[in-house]
Order: sequence, then C-alpha cells, then structure tokens
Amino acid sequence: MKQQRLEIAVGAFMALGLAALFMLAMQVSNLSLFGEDPGYNLTARFQNIGGLKVRSPISVAGVRIGRVTNISFDGKTYEAVVQMRIRKAYNTFPKDTSASILTSGLLGEQYVGLEPGGDSQFLKEGDELKLTQSALVLERFIGQFLYNKAQQESTDKAKPPHG
Repeated sequence: MKQQRLEIAVGAFMALGLAALFMLAMQVSNLSLFGEDPGYNLTARFQNIGGLKVRSPISVAGVRIGRVTNISFDGKTYEAVVQMRIRKAYNTFPKDTSASILTSGLLGEQYVGLEPGGDSQFLKEGDELKLTQSALVLERFIGQFLYNKAQQESTDKAKPPHG
C-alpha cells in the first residue's frame, strides 16, 4: 500500500512537471492555449512581406503591442494582405500611422513596426493602414549589386585603352 502511494505521488509530480514544461514551451514559442487579448483588428497591404509569419509581433518604439493574425494574397492587386490585432490598451494611433516590415537583428525574425502619424482621428476596428513599406529582401540587393558590377565591368572592357 505504501509503495502504491509513492508511485502515485511520483506520477503526479511527473505529470505536473510535464505540464509546466509544456506551458513554458508555449510561452517561449509565442503560442497560447488561452484566448487573445481583447483589442481591435487592422489591415495593411505590402508589395513584399519577406519572411513575415502569422503570430509575428507588431511593435512601436520597441514595445510589442499586438500580433499578425492572418496573411493572405490579393489576386487583383497582387499584394500581400496582412491582418493584425492590436491590444485594446493601445487604441490611440492616428489614422495616418505607417507600417513597415522590419527585421530584429542581422538574421532575426521579421515583425511589423508601426510609426504613428499626426492625424487627430484614431484608428479603429477594421481600418486599413494606407502607408506601408515592404520588407527589404537581402537577396534582391545582392542580385542588383552583382548585376551592376557585371555591367560596369563589361562597359570597362568595351572602352578603348588610353594610350
């Protein structure tokens, strides 16, 4: 009987430990079993979202104020449509606020950075951010640099030598 109680206690301790590890893993990975914070939804359209993902942070001045909730493609305008949820506590952003896709660190994750404007009216549920700046794609810049370098070398070879 004493052996059985000990086994039950060890089993319960292990179950609590696994549950705690699971909750920690959910927090670290930015996932949650509980509902989202109350807030309001905004939409922004970008030419290129780079590596932005659903659940990426929305930040202003380095403070996380929300998350990306959905990313879709508009077949008419050929743009990425990013839907985001902003926490209710941050409900005083001017209507002319701009959104940019930024990267945290050199190889870090991408996030949406908001830059407040100066309009006297505030964004509300369902509004669309009109001023957006797409992600800077490193491969595109490297490709342009190499193309320009190759073109420069070919024009240098075509020039007659001075003599």
